[in-house]
Amino acid sequence: MQTSGSQPCPCPSFRLREVASMYFTMIAVFLVILVVALQGSVPRGSDFPYKVPLDPQGLLELSWNVSYPEQAVHFQLLVRDLQFGLLFGMSDRGEFENADLAVLWSDGHNSYFGDAWSDAKGRLHMDSQQDYQLLGARKAPEGLYLLFRRAFSTCDPKDYLIEDGTVHLIYGILEKPVRSLQAINISAIHRGLQRVQLLKPNITIPELPSDMKTMEITAPDIVIPSQETTYWCYMAELPDGFPKHHIIMYEPVITAGNEALVHHMEVFQCAAEFDSFPHYNGPCDSKMKPNRLNYCRHVLAAWAMGAQAFYYPEEAGLAFGGPGSSRYLRLEIHYHNPLVFEGEWVRGDAQCIPSEAVAGQPGRRDSSGIRLYYTATLRPYDAGIMELGLVYTPVMAIPPGEDAFILTGYCTDKCTQLALPAAGIRIFASQLHTHLAGRKVVTVLSRDGREQQVVNADGHYSPHFQEIRMLKEVVAVFPGGFGILEEMCVNYVHYYPQTQLELCKSSVDPGYLRRYFNLVNRFNDEEVCTCPQVSVPQQFFSVPWNTFNRDVLKSLYDFAPISMHCNKSSAIRFPGEWEKQPLPTITERLREPVPRCPPAPGPRPAAPVPLNLGELRRD
Repeated sequence: MQTSGSQPCPCPSFRLREVASMYFTMIAVFLVILVVALQGSVPRGSDFPYKVPLDPQGLLELSWNVSYPEQAVHFQLLVRDLQFGLLFGMSDRGEFENADLAVLWSDGHNSYFGDAWSDAKGRLHMDSQQDYQLLGARKAPEGLYLLFRRAFSTCDPKDYLIEDGTVHLIYGILEKPVRSLQAINISAIHRGLQRVQLLKPNITIPELPSDMKTMEITAPDIVIPSQETTYWCYMAELPDGFPKHHIIMYEPVITAGNEALVHHMEVFQCAAEFDSFPHYNGPCDSKMKPNRLNYCRHVLAAWAMGAQAFYYPEEAGLAFGGPGSSRYLRLEIHYHNPLVFEGEWVRGDAQCIPSEAVAGQPGRRDSSGIRLYYTATLRPYDAGIMELGLVYTPVMAIPPGEDAFILTGYCTDKCTQLALPAAGIRIFASQLHTHLAGRKVVTVLSRDGREQQVVNADGHYSPHFQEIRMLKEVVAVFPGGFGILEEMCVNYVHYYPQTQLELCKSSVDPGYLRRYFNLVNRFNDEEVCTCPQVSVPQQFFSVPWNTFNRDVLKSLYDFAPISMHCNKSSAIRFPGEWEKQPLPTITERLREPVPRCPPAPGPRPAAPVPLNLGELRRD
């Protein structure tokens, strides 16, 4: 506002404004160069509590921490054998197309760091909004440390939204000097992916009791097969007469040097109705594996690459030992020993396979496993594991060729009213599980037709990365509340106090599915038998999957009654009528969370940041 008689302030000319902008931009670039050139001490390991190897050889090691107040992740990337740069980033499923990337590259003399993105053809572009913020770079005897920061949400359409659940990290190694970012050909570099849960919950570690003991369930110095994927089974047993204890914590035991090969591990307890189980030590898919090992399914512990120790709440522990509990345990380890190809490393299902291939790392011995921490001083509550979702049955099918298809399983209020105590249960952890078609899993708690809260969600779910995840907050479920699990297929929720309810799942009513087969056969003038001796998979196989038949099946799953499985641990249903149950009605859904944009950053030019790394090697 201008007062009477005063003169307006002279505004700088366009040329002066341009000069001022250039000045402040140069100051910003100078400060960044100054920071990254400092040869300070390596950050303490405690500053980055989470760590995972990115590549099979362990040449790239990622550590990170999560700041929920800042809504940001801080990364520390150790490059043990720096050549001419690297790519690191995130994408929807581990693709190198449409990816969000931080790139370090060198022409052999000068090095640069920048925030970039790749288009649908894999071509790299410098991002106009530099959201991978370089914090420091330091050469050390073990390699190059790169420190950088990234906000969860940047509101940049070219950036990946970091959210709860699985994140597909991608990496690439530059073995030759490049003149510019655009000169990088991502199809011609060593590259791969690693899956992690970046947003770890900020949970206070409970105090452990003084009488705590440990037990290691580990592989007996086996030779890892030189093939890409191996599931190894090993039988162990508790001491004779082992009394009831509570497992209060567990953590991985990884043989040194095999950190990049041990993908995930689980310890299962066997069924108590068998007096004994045969000893076995070999591949889980071997014809030599005794069939009785299939009755070892009760999960005691599960770990996946990137996960830390798992703690039970102070008031609960997982019971094992004592009457009604089997002495026999089965350790299952998934080894991911990638094939090494000429010109490319291959991890999982993300890369194409060239024609020339050699075996994975041969002759590696391993004694990895899981260390259980347990106590004889029983806590107030036994923890339990409940299986929610869809019944394993062929009546819930996905038509061929679908890009996306939602299947929903229910744990109804009728079941929870009957099976849960009046004070309810407390869910503190969750393990999502699907078969190969699974891409997204969401479990929602509802009451009186209104969605209350999300129990667990993974929008980038991969069946190749399944771990027990502690929830950010305990979820209380009372009788009359019910769960909805969308997509495919199961959520193993860990809760206390333990109840008799072990399985609460649903499927479409089989009678309505038979009506569907009759309808589509008549509509398509098909002569297909729907009599009992023809299996459901055979009938699905006979359906001509046109648009009409696909849409009718989707509608059927959306309105048909369901068959409920409200089961005790004995696999017997609770008393009641569970067939042709009405589909639960949801009248009010939760709002989709809106990403929070960070405050507008200071002057950061949309240009690479020069780094003083000296002259890089030329082999």
